[in-house]
Amino acid sequence: MIIQRYDNSRKEEVRDVVLGVLKEHGFEPDRLKDADLNDINGYYFGSGGSFFVGIIDGKVVGTAGVRKLSGNRCEIRRIYLKKAFRNKGNGKQLFRTALDFAEKNCSGVFLKTDSTLTKAIDMYLKHGFTFKKEETGYLYFEKMF
Repeated sequence: MIIQRYDNSRKEEVRDVVLGVLKEHGFEPDRLKDADLNDINGYYFGSGGSFFVGIIDGKVVGTAGVRKLSGNRCEIRRIYLKKAFRNKGNGKQLFRTALDFAEKNCSGVFLKTDSTLTKAIDMYLKHGFTFKKEETGYLYFEKMF
């Protein structure tokens, strides 16, 4: 898999990947929660963050976003990978790309995930994240640099 910085020519592919993975896990699109997909440049790059796409055979198969927050902290978001490309190290590669960006540009990073996504949770813990709290089915993790 090749990981590249997002550009607007990939907007529809990114939406398809993200919304497809959400649907696969039983989540419906949410106009508010998914608003970042309408303006990836503004939401991620506009704050000093970044957004990455994983490409195989010229097609987007995965995503990873880093949004800068106040206090030189950031949030890792949108770690999504199409089902056919999982369990091959691709998800870890996308996550590491986002985490590397965060380590170079922020003093700390947090993320949240659904409590049912146990593989993702295991990966976060293995990469030094600390569990902070659970709130309405979401788990919150943090890592300081």
